[in-house]
Amino acid sequence: MNVLILGAAGQISRQLTERLQQETDDQLTLYARNASTRLNHYAKNDRVRIVDGDFSNEALLEKIMPKQDVVFVDSDHDMVPIIKSMRKTGVKRIIIAGVLGVYGEVRGKFGDWNRSMIGDITAERKQNLQAIEQSGLDYTYMRMTWLYNQPGNVSYATTQKGQPFIGAQITREAIVQYVLDLMANPTRDIKASVGLYEPGSEKLDKPSFY
Repeated sequence: MNVLILGAAGQISRQLTERLQQETDDQLTLYARNASTRLNHYAKNDRVRIVDGDFSNEALLEKIMPKQDVVFVDSDHDMVPIIKSMRKTGVKRIIIAGVLGVYGEVRGKFGDWNRSMIGDITAERKQNLQAIEQSGLDYTYMRMTWLYNQPGNVSYATTQKGQPFIGAQITREAIVQYVLDLMANPTRDIKASVGLYEPGSEKLDKPSFY
């Protein structure tokens, strides 16, 4: 499988890259600003192609997009050029690392705490999500709760759009596991906006690390 990772220098992307290298024979394209410097330790792997670029460079995205089976995006900003390049090249599958609260779905004491920390969701972010949902692509938008690292902890649970968001925390390792599970099951959570949280954290009023 050919996998394009946009925003490949991010923490989730780096963990995903490591696991794809270790557990699959996939061909990886790692795309990020100053990627040749920031990701040069991958350069010796003949299954990895490194591309310097940002999300707004539609022409470059069009150039590297053909024959990709899955596109992973480590941010939900600047989605329009990505969507346009995918539609022009016929690439359909995209998995996007997004944020909780885009539908006003986070409630209770945790919802109050979350809003006090991050404020209201910006109009730009809502517009990006709308563009994703109206794109015609086979998207999965991940509404991730508060993130932390804990090697070996890959436990996650999900909620769907229209359901209240529960769960105050999740590991980046669990997010990566969910992405790998999506790649292994091409029919799972297609055209879906999925809330992701750690089982047990739905009882917390804020993340345990705060």
